[in-house]
Amino acid sequence: MILPNQPNFKSHFAELLHHAASKVASSDLTTRIELARTKQAKHGDYSCNLAMQLAKPLHKNPREIATLLIDALPPSPYLEKAEVAGAGFINLFLQISAKQQFPYYVLKHGSNFGHQNIGAGKKIQVEFVSANPTGPLHVGHGRGAAFGASLANILAAAGFTVTREYYVNDAGRQMDILALSTWLRYLQLNGFTIPFPKNAYQGEYVRDMAQLIEKAHGKRYVHQPDLLLQNLSSTPLEIEVDEEEQLNKWIVSAKKILGEDYAYIHNFALTEQLGDCRNDLMEFGVEFDTWLSEQSLFDNGMVAHAVELLEKKNYLYQQDGATWFRSTHFGDEKDRVVQRENGQFTYFASDIAYHLNKFERGFDQMIDVWGADHHGYVSRIKGAIQALALDPAKLEISLVQFAVLYREGKKAPMSTRSGEFVTLRDLRREVGKDAARFFYVMRKSDQHLDFDLDLAKSQSNDNPVYYIQYAYARVCSVMAQWDEDAAILHSTDTTMLTSPMELALLQKLIDFPDMVESAARESAPHLIAFYLRELASEFHSYYNATRFLVTEIPLRHARLALVASVQQVLRNGLALLDVSAPEKM
Repeated sequence: MILPNQPNFKSHFAELLHHAASKVASSDLTTRIELARTKQAKHGDYSCNLAMQLAKPLHKNPREIATLLIDALPPSPYLEKAEVAGAGFINLFLQISAKQQFPYYVLKHGSNFGHQNIGAGKKIQVEFVSANPTGPLHVGHGRGAAFGASLANILAAAGFTVTREYYVNDAGRQMDILALSTWLRYLQLNGFTIPFPKNAYQGEYVRDMAQLIEKAHGKRYVHQPDLLLQNLSSTPLEIEVDEEEQLNKWIVSAKKILGEDYAYIHNFALTEQLGDCRNDLMEFGVEFDTWLSEQSLFDNGMVAHAVELLEKKNYLYQQDGATWFRSTHFGDEKDRVVQRENGQFTYFASDIAYHLNKFERGFDQMIDVWGADHHGYVSRIKGAIQALALDPAKLEISLVQFAVLYREGKKAPMSTRSGEFVTLRDLRREVGKDAARFFYVMRKSDQHLDFDLDLAKSQSNDNPVYYIQYAYARVCSVMAQWDEDAAILHSTDTTMLTSPMELALLQKLIDFPDMVESAARESAPHLIAFYLRELASEFHSYYNATRFLVTEIPLRHARLALVASVQQVLRNGLALLDVSAPEKM
């Protein structure tokens, strides 16, 4: 039996059950039919709880309904048998011949095996990382980067047209703090004794930027440092309670003293940090189709336009000189300011404008990847979208929990403002890109992640990325020992694959397209990581118990076709996570 071009046994069995339910149920069936993989081969390949779902509307015992459903199943070349189990589950057994022929399909489609078309070309935007360009990316940013990039790969494999976007927060106070920090270090380099605010950016990278300016322009930007100190002398830095307000005064004074030259310091710091961020992400295997500037939304009037639209729809009001959005109408705990009493728009206003911009670009779906500390922001941004008469269901927000780095059992600090942080670049240099990418996505994104450096660097079966890559290298070793044309395996007879280990491996290959679909629908790259670990485990067991290069050529080719299929699926799965597949370890 040769399989059709794109067999999907899970969907096929769901169709069989739907047909059976239409015979058993007296009314139109609205119950969603879901099949799950069974954990033990003796319980079949797929299990369904449809009978239990129909028990209440049909007023019958689930086991009785399950028997009726099985009796009503239409003929199928792929279904060996169906059994009632437990309280009324239906266990479905796939024909062994269908499993045995599956290497043909894997090898035929090669790097495209596992790809789906559930997206049908729909335009989907994934916006992720979007860290303030005020310092090097740290290990906390790395998890969002790995998650977003892997999710984008999975969505593309599932048939979506994906746009990867980085929203550059280049407007507002944080960039002013970075510009001030850089200028103060520049003045210090030029021999002036200037106190440095402890809540400015402390990292060595600020000194590096100051040195670049000094090297290129000498003392050009040494403007009235005595006047700066004079302006600040009225508010001592020692007053802890006023330190943020004091920093604002530093910024105001710097802008006044530098005049037009302030724009150079600001833009230089932005360009340097954004360039460093871009290079760091590229080395991490993360690239973006679009880098959209927050400042551009102010420059082109998009922020003012968004606020005006909300005003016209009566979702704004004035209080204490500020303009407020009625976000409590949409489930938020309190209303939010969109324009301050001094006329400046807030971050929230620019975020509203940014999401309006996304809708105007015509995306069918949008995914924002945020840190878990932004969970309170969800209701207000979705409320603003609804207030603009747009569909908030088109926006999905994936929250990513913090990753905490441990070295020798000690927690590492990661604060960019204090200058004490472990950068993503440092992490990658220590454990390697592959381990970093895999470890970041091997848990569900909304679960806390302790990143164990010692485990990530170890060459042991406890290290999941090493374990998977070692399985791939073992396959490569087998194929190299065989040293013949692999093309002959594409059409070899695989009916000799009958052992329990072989059938388990075949079923695992069959599961891969379903896993890609599930990962895409659930925005869950960790499902691919789990799958790869399980496939590697099945293969290692098979490798340790089986001779591949046997003298009987038909059996040799059948086993090598299976091994080559495992190799292909491991490579395809690792590619979705942007982890390499080394031929030697």
